[in-house]
Amino acid sequence: MENKIFTPYRVCPLGAHVDHQHGPVTGFAINKGVSLEFDVTDSGEVNLISKNYPGNTFFHVSDTPERELTWGDFARGAAIALSRKYRLKRGIRGTVEGTLPVGGLSSSAAVIITYIHAFCIANHIHITKPEMISTAIWTEHNYIGVKVGKLDQSCEVYCKKNSLLYLDTKDDSTEIIPIDTAMPPFEIMTIFSGLERSLAGSLYNARVDECKAAAYCLMAHSGMEYGKFQDAVLRDVPLGIFKEYEDCLPENWRKRARHFYSEKRRVRDGVTAWRSGNLQKFGQLIFESGRSSIENYETGSRELIVLHEIMESTSGIYGGRFSGAGFNGSSIALIDPQRKEDIAGNVLERYLKVFPNLKNKVSVHFCTTADGVSLS
Repeated sequence: MENKIFTPYRVCPLGAHVDHQHGPVTGFAINKGVSLEFDVTDSGEVNLISKNYPGNTFFHVSDTPERELTWGDFARGAAIALSRKYRLKRGIRGTVEGTLPVGGLSSSAAVIITYIHAFCIANHIHITKPEMISTAIWTEHNYIGVKVGKLDQSCEVYCKKNSLLYLDTKDDSTEIIPIDTAMPPFEIMTIFSGLERSLAGSLYNARVDECKAAAYCLMAHSGMEYGKFQDAVLRDVPLGIFKEYEDCLPENWRKRARHFYSEKRRVRDGVTAWRSGNLQKFGQLIFESGRSSIENYETGSRELIVLHEIMESTSGIYGGRFSGAGFNGSSIALIDPQRKEDIAGNVLERYLKVFPNLKNKVSVHFCTTADGVSLS
């Protein structure tokens, strides 16, 4: 194939479930992701095969095809999103491959960005990083049907190797914070639970609506000005208002809001710890984030909750939690690289004692930080 592009997956150590509420987040791009090898088709035809899933995807780049609920929807959505601003004349023919099991590592965002990038190359479109992010988000919201925030796409575009991305999703301000010289070495371990995940088919959208409902209700009880429900986010409600009126919220909404405000604090404290090279503190906050995701945000399948409990009691893991929305998929951990084989063996042994039926599905992978996608 004439062209080859790669988009990294991402992990989010702190800032879980808050980007859709305009909260602050952190992230790494990792050296695993989505690869696409392709040739340009002057006819405008798009013909793709996947090394991970059966069948092929075929459509014309000028079409506006409906969803088929297959892996090809991401390519269709990417073409439709990009064609809102640009005229697409050329298509692509190629092979796509994801290098880790699906679930919790932003695979949907990575593959959408990969296709948008490929269509840009094929049609000589020069797209900016913010435009890439907004186009990918439009695809998720309006074609795939998931109310994602900005975390995944921003990490996959802005991240730098050996650095932490600090992103405020309220104003899109970013900061790249390099590893401090005092910080001990670490690697990123991902543990695939053995169960794949689909955000559109999960409770993800319901959790977003619960957060919005909590914000809307707090605004109303406190006398704050408010507009349309779809515009309400917890970031616009001060912590003091939540503390004063939290008893007015239904229990589920109160828990979602409690997670938001506590996670916002953990991001702030985590960035401070990262700047000073305090990986132990940073890791402790990751564990706390995972616990709040379970107890307050109420995500996490039984498998992922067991994995979290195992990680909390495994020596050599600085911090960990399930990755992404937490409806099946993967968990991530920052670990001591000198002990990684023992850590992986310990985690797998204890996990499979509880879920022996997943022996041939569960897997452990080691990753390093990486640069975001190059659009040049």
